[in-house]
Amino acid sequence: MTNPERDPDELVLDPCAAAGAVELLTPREVPLGGLRAMRVRRTLPQRHRSLIGAWCFVDHYGPDRVADTGGMVVAPHPHTGLQTVSWLFTGEVEHTDSAGHHAMVRPGEVTEVLHGTQLWVALPSASRDVEPGFAHHAPEPLNGAGWEARVFLGSLLGDTSPVETHTPLLGAALRLDAGTVLDLDVDPAFEHGVLVDTGVVDVCGQETKPGDLAYVAPGRSGLRLSTGSEAARVLVLGGTPFGESIVMWWNFVGRTHDEIVGYRDEWQAQITSGADGRFGVVDHPLPPIPAPTLPNVRLRERR
Repeated sequence: MTNPERDPDELVLDPCAAAGAVELLTPREVPLGGLRAMRVRRTLPQRHRSLIGAWCFVDHYGPDRVADTGGMVVAPHPHTGLQTVSWLFTGEVEHTDSAGHHAMVRPGEVTEVLHGTQLWVALPSASRDVEPGFAHHAPEPLNGAGWEARVFLGSLLGDTSPVETHTPLLGAALRLDAGTVLDLDVDPAFEHGVLVDTGVVDVCGQETKPGDLAYVAPGRSGLRLSTGSEAARVLVLGGTPFGESIVMWWNFVGRTHDEIVGYRDEWQAQITSGADGRFGVVDHPLPPIPAPTLPNVRLRERR
């Protein structure tokens, strides 16, 4: 699977050799929160690419000192048509939702630094109205020569996550030592994204720097990840092409502009009246976040 000290005369087949070019997605910085907004790096969606499998949203943040930024404190807000996935490198995030689930999401020990990712998964039409749920999974590390991996969704490196998904998905965090070459066997029906957190990683020939996401189209049975003189940490995301058009706006994933307008109207009516509704009620010290004003143009469908 990996061998940083290969014999120079050894024949090694490159799983990327016969495949097309890797597309590099660079992040844009956006504020998350109020007056002391924490800055996050958003690599998905982009104008020319909205999804990788069912992954439709990738925010990457930190390391930020909580004392300086105030951490991630988000008042009650709605969601439709999606699942959220939180993966932390350091720090902790408190999860509270309208279904009564409450948990602290931590990578291990609590620290004064917040560093991780917030990810969204679009739900297919057949699953958009499933009952709200919550799953907390702390995957055991897998180890090899020069690497460590934790598989939190799907299957990789012989490990399978127990977390249910509504479309075929992959989510894994990998740590690579300096000078490591790791060949991952992957499903050729999947498209993949490799998000670099720290270090510089060559993804099938594409140099990928911290904050960048390398997109790999379907058709590859393997991904080669290589590091140079420094260690690196990455997330590998993947899934079969979603196959449905979606409309994304604020915290809503729908299928049409008019559907999004309806979701916004329902949320505004619910927070104005204080009554229970589609979005439930969350017991939180902060008031609910009002929805922004819709743009003066129709929201476009994305694939």
